[in-house]
Amino acid sequence: MNSQASMSSGMNMVESEAGADAALSSTVDSSGYMHNTVPTRFADVDGVRFAYRRFGNQSGAPIVLLQHFMGNLDNYDPAITDALAEGREVVLTDNAAVGLSTGNAPETVAGMARDAASLIDALGLEEVDLFGFSMGGYVAQQIVVDRPELVRRLILVGTGPRGGDGMGQLAPETAPLFGQVYDPQDLMWLPIFFSPSQSSQAAGRRFLARIRTRTQDRDAPVAEATVAAHSAAAREWGAAAPGSFDYLKEITQPTLVVNGSKDVVVPTVNSYILQQNLPNAELILFPDSNHGSHFQFTERFNRFAIDFLDR
Repeated sequence: MNSQASMSSGMNMVESEAGADAALSSTVDSSGYMHNTVPTRFADVDGVRFAYRRFGNQSGAPIVLLQHFMGNLDNYDPAITDALAEGREVVLTDNAAVGLSTGNAPETVAGMARDAASLIDALGLEEVDLFGFSMGGYVAQQIVVDRPELVRRLILVGTGPRGGDGMGQLAPETAPLFGQVYDPQDLMWLPIFFSPSQSSQAAGRRFLARIRTRTQDRDAPVAEATVAAHSAAAREWGAAAPGSFDYLKEITQPTLVVNGSKDVVVPTVNSYILQQNLPNAELILFPDSNHGSHFQFTERFNRFAIDFLDR
């Protein structure tokens, strides 16, 4: 179903700035903003109010970013999004029931993909590039299978295929990392995204400093009910089954697969599986790095990603 059909099938789309009383036009100019200055806006789609941020150069295909488990709009890295925005429009998304978005969180990746695609349609975007990190990578793969005409290029970071190796559940040493209590809580990402080495942890602290720099109009924490639903979705996606990789042959869009040398969340071997089964994929692995390798090797990642998107 194309975007015009979607809009005519009952989508009531309203854009507004967070805290504003009046609805803004759906053609709000997103140029002139950067990661830390762009206002949070909302799109109402069939009873769900999606929070998103949209900014950058309004030329070429926009890139839509799909977030990781327990992440919201404030977990996107401005060092990456501002670099991408120099050459294209960037759309940061909260899926249903994430952060300031309303609705119910689906317990399947297929449901999450339908919700994300409905937001893309509501924004009037007919062809996009997708950048999916971790669980966002599961969602990106499902969108391109369901709606191949919607996606031009695909960036998959720290993610894996349906039924991937060791993806049915988190490793025993990794699962507790998501339940640890910290002050501030974002310190949880240091052992999840970065390797134990001194240089990787230092990169992690720089990443945390970057995502803390936006001080106004910040997003809401991810609710426990959403965490539980997304946990179920991840288990369903990761469950091994015969022929589970077959769908990858359907994804003919150019794809960039990126990971760290030792991903403790989605084992790095799954990046090889993606590259070997996707018809048009290339693979980059960064050294001494974990689940968030792009946050550690940010400048190099940006060069690879921008070159890939500009082709």
